[in-house]
Amino acid sequence: MDTIIEFLRTDNFLIISAVILILLIIGLLITIIKFSSINKKYKEFMKKLGDGKDIQEDLENYMYRVERVEKQNAEIRGIIEDINTNMSSCIQKIGMVRYNAFKDTGSDLSFALALLDENDNGVVLNGIYSREMSNIYAKPVEKGTSKYTISEEEKEAIQKAVENKPIYRVKEK
Repeated sequence: MDTIIEFLRTDNFLIISAVILILLIIGLLITIIKFSSINKKYKEFMKKLGDGKDIQEDLENYMYRVERVEKQNAEIRGIIEDINTNMSSCIQKIGMVRYNAFKDTGSDLSFALALLDENDNGVVLNGIYSREMSNIYAKPVEKGTSKYTISEEEKEAIQKAVENKPIYRVKEK
């Protein structure tokens, strides 16, 4: 331990320390010069990449646009949810039967038309045509049936409507 302390007090240690310090300062200067050169080349590269414009500014603009699109997508998702919620009460299923109500008319000019929502609620229309007159009757339908007396043609129209698939809904991923 005494030898180390004596060596630290000698002029040789001072010279070696000074040489190491000078080498470290030279190394630091070389590092600073290389860093500034690399930084300059990086800036030139980024300008070339951006066709003369600053690429960082372009990236910030793109990020702003992406954020705006994400906000718009969130709004659109909300609108779609509202539409899906309201769609269940819209007419989605249709069934129609044409028939000949009277033997003397000669063609299937009468009809039964069922208009139902997703839950099989709606209305069945019956249009009866004869040579002297034409009448249309409407009867409410709840869960695929009506509390009023309905004809075979109306039953068939309701059944056709019930068997139809509801309108496609947009589902989130």
